[in-house]
Amino acid sequence: MKAHILVVEDEPKLAQFIKMELEFEDYQVTHAADGFAGLSAAREIQPDLILLDWMLPGISGPEICRRLRQTGDKVAIIILTAKDEVSDRVLGLDAGADDYVVKPFSIEELLARVRANLRREQEEETDLIQFSNLTLNRSTREVFRDRRSIELTAKEFDLLEYLLSHPRQVLTRDQILERVWGYDFMGDSNIIEVYIRYLRLKLEEQQEQRLIQTVRGVGYVLRE
Repeated sequence: MKAHILVVEDEPKLAQFIKMELEFEDYQVTHAADGFAGLSAAREIQPDLILLDWMLPGISGPEICRRLRQTGDKVAIIILTAKDEVSDRVLGLDAGADDYVVKPFSIEELLARVRANLRREQEEETDLIQFSNLTLNRSTREVFRDRRSIELTAKEFDLLEYLLSHPRQVLTRDQILERVWGYDFMGDSNIIEVYIRYLRLKLEEQQEQRLIQTVRGVGYVLRE
């Protein structure tokens, strides 16, 4: 799918130029001409990236950043600014911007920044694995069932990650031992059953639906 970019810029000629160049690069583009319209569009369309002018009628770019971040919005934001002082750049980044481009800029630089920030967003998304209402983050090693945080040991996390990476696929005991404990594991032969029980206790602590199912004589499968 095309990445959706919101351009919040009050200078008509510049906004039209940026929009035309982005569409030529096969992005989907929405334009907002003032701060209030930009904030509303950001919340409504949930773009993949926002190009945000610093000086806008209504609400400034940094203020839009702050309001979006306060509500937990993690969209990539690049501020377009004529301000090149270090203190101004710090102000924009502290407000929640991911990057900035100083006016006047070359369109090649702007497009490169857009690609880099979209790529970063995509890489971060691949760290998340989700099944039903269960979410695992590989980079932060956090696990949530809906909004409930679940504390796991290192081995519990590895086992759950393996199951989540193969949803609805029956995994044999040998496959699990090899992937989670390694080829040379010489410990308790019931180690998988023990850790499956640990995981179920934590994942079902509030009487949630069971997701880790036993396939008798074979192994385990993650399914509803």
